[in-house]
Amino acid sequence: MLRIGIVVGEASGDLLGAKLIQELKEKYSDIEVVGIGGKYLKENGCQSLFDMERLSVMGIFEIIPRLIELLSIRKKLANYFIETPPDVFIGIDAPEFNLTLEEKLRSKGIKTVHYVSPSVWAWREYRIKKISRAVDLMLVLFPFELAYYDKNNITARFVGHPLASQFNNVLDNKSARETLGLPDDKTIIALMPGSRRSELKHHAAIFLETALRLKQRHENLYFVTNLVDENAREIFTQSINTICPELPISIFTGDSRRVLEASDLLLLASGTITLEAMLLKKPMVVAYRLSWFSYQIASRLIHTPYAALPNLLAGKLLVPEYLQYDCTPEKLSTELSTWLNNKPAVDKLISEFEVIHQGIIQQKKHSAVDAIASLISKVP
Repeated sequence: MLRIGIVVGEASGDLLGAKLIQELKEKYSDIEVVGIGGKYLKENGCQSLFDMERLSVMGIFEIIPRLIELLSIRKKLANYFIETPPDVFIGIDAPEFNLTLEEKLRSKGIKTVHYVSPSVWAWREYRIKKISRAVDLMLVLFPFELAYYDKNNITARFVGHPLASQFNNVLDNKSARETLGLPDDKTIIALMPGSRRSELKHHAAIFLETALRLKQRHENLYFVTNLVDENAREIFTQSINTICPELPISIFTGDSRRVLEASDLLLLASGTITLEAMLLKKPMVVAYRLSWFSYQIASRLIHTPYAALPNLLAGKLLVPEYLQYDCTPEKLSTELSTWLNNKPAVDKLISEFEVIHQGIIQQKKHSAVDAIASLISKVP
């Protein structure tokens, strides 16, 4: 039996991990998976020792109240895996949590893989030393990341992004609307405030006030959102009732891809979802706010000109970004209106999205499963 340790910290990592386990099961007939997983990993047989939601926290200031709990969970996981070693441990994203765990496990002779590179090329470059100590293999999703690891003599493999292979270039907007029960005679704008509670806290009011301004300018609009769970839905609904109870909006949970597909234009919190939106060839405006404290620290450490993945992959500003103090209903609504009124710009954007899409599709000869299998087979 192949025994795999795995830890994911949020919904996007859970999806990534579930797909990886599905592919590993095709290669290995008997697999045991244990660690921390969400809904999709559990559906694929992962025994989750702790609730994934306990790791889902964003921002330095937001982590502080949870620090003791997070340290306790990590210590218990380390002891568990050291006492019952897996054949390989795979940390998916969540670098603040996983890299320290991986370093402890690797020091005990356990093979470690980190899937999804931390953004060391963008900020906190000093983490490269920790990565060197923590991982036997880094799996990167984007080709530009390889050069950075090669330069630092860390074994890395470009495995493509799994989302890039899942999206059909022919959009089924009408079918998505029918399935969700959305109107087919309206311009639909998706409001996607993020999957973490801290993101919802910072973005809900701003996104809804933006929607209210847009509706005042453009009559034929309808809004839609997807939230990570029922708790997030309740929080968002309360914000709607306070800010814009008359706003025409449908709320869904656990169906983000169909919501994106049904929409004509997107307002997104910066994150993995911007990649998904790009692969669906959707015009978007990207926004993000942190707490004041977290922003003061992050702004001094970031050394990349862009936050949104489409812009990072293009190496230029393809989609508008409004971060922190620029993230206001006034600016967001004005930018969204620009997309609504400029079809040539939208067509040009879609063409550029297609070029990027083709460059990050997974190839069988460079699969994550093969890279992990090669590591497992190596004799220490």
